[in-house]
Amino acid sequence: MTRDARFPAPNLICSTGAFFARPPQEAFASIAQAGFPGVEVMVTRDPATQDGRALRDLAGEHGLEIRAIHAPFLLMARKVWGTDPIGKIYRSIELAEEAGAPIVVVHPPYHWQMAYRRWLDDRLPQLSEHTRVRVGVENMFPVRLRGRGGIGLHAKHQLEDLERFPNVVLDTSHAAVSRLDPIETYRRLRDHVAHVHLSNNAGRGWDSHLPVDQGILPIGEFLDVLAADGFTGAVSLELDLRPYLEDGKHLHEVLVRQREFCEARLTPSA
Repeated sequence: MTRDARFPAPNLICSTGAFFARPPQEAFASIAQAGFPGVEVMVTRDPATQDGRALRDLAGEHGLEIRAIHAPFLLMARKVWGTDPIGKIYRSIELAEEAGAPIVVVHPPYHWQMAYRRWLDDRLPQLSEHTRVRVGVENMFPVRLRGRGGIGLHAKHQLEDLERFPNVVLDTSHAAVSRLDPIETYRRLRDHVAHVHLSNNAGRGWDSHLPVDQGILPIGEFLDVLAADGFTGAVSLELDLRPYLEDGKHLHEVLVRQREFCEARLTPSA
């Protein structure tokens, strides 16, 4: 069971990934105004997301804790800090240390990234001995082509692969694309899950990152399981908010609704 004494449960936060093309100042303000206590920072091409001291100051301005750093592994950030995934991880650890975040989120390697695959096997298990920042490997999914089955671009993304990592980031929408039940996936990986990316999924074979109260996944029941299990890692809302970003009032309402939905399931009854 994963615990972090610095942050007692429940640990519901929101990712700035939902505001990918917006400045972090806007993301932090929206997240704080919606009542979230913490934030996961997605590192992007925006220099402001790469400055630990600036992020810490911004978090303090809005009364937020920085609970995670998402390393620049997305396609849109593929050249941030170079193209070597190992270098990106070390830079992200430094950023997390500066910002006060306890975990860095990374993606598993592509099949052709042989050096990165070896690094995960040989170096990652010992890395936590030399830094206070954990590195969590996120579950990914096959890319499905029209009229064909899924093509697995990532290596080490099967459950048996993830079980070898000391810290796993369980993404519920990614699990749905892989046709995995998030509750059963959590139960299998429970001793390794250090962080959760929470969203719903449309069930149509792609990574939709819907609001938690939409889609096919039993998100409420999933949160019940986390609460009953005493999970104290962060549960980070990682949503596709593009339909709402141009309407500040609607965006605020959606974020508040997401927070209240999750808090109702994560907070123990009196």
